[in-house]
Amino acid sequence: MENWIGIGIWIVLGAVIGLSMKAVVKRPEEQPGHTLILAILGSFGAVIGGMLGVGLFHFYHPSALSVGGMASAAVLAGVMAWIYRWGIRTMV
Repeated sequence: MENWIGIGIWIVLGAVIGLSMKAVVKRPEEQPGHTLILAILGSFGAVIGGMLGVGLFHFYHPSALSVGGMASAAVLAGVMAWIYRWGIRTMV
């Protein structure tokens, strides 16, 4: 049960990071919207990053609420939201 709670925390953490990326990175030519996309991308990045962090740092005793899992979830959620805000949106 503890791992499911940790994964839920990853999802919420990723959505918050994705939405805060919209507030932090301002784009003058931006069209309205994209809030839901940023929340989903942040959540997706947090789940993948959390799994990678748990797999790399806590291989023998995996726990979703570990420091490695939470840190990796936050980092990858921020990277995915930043790539969307600057990388892909610039090319379109």
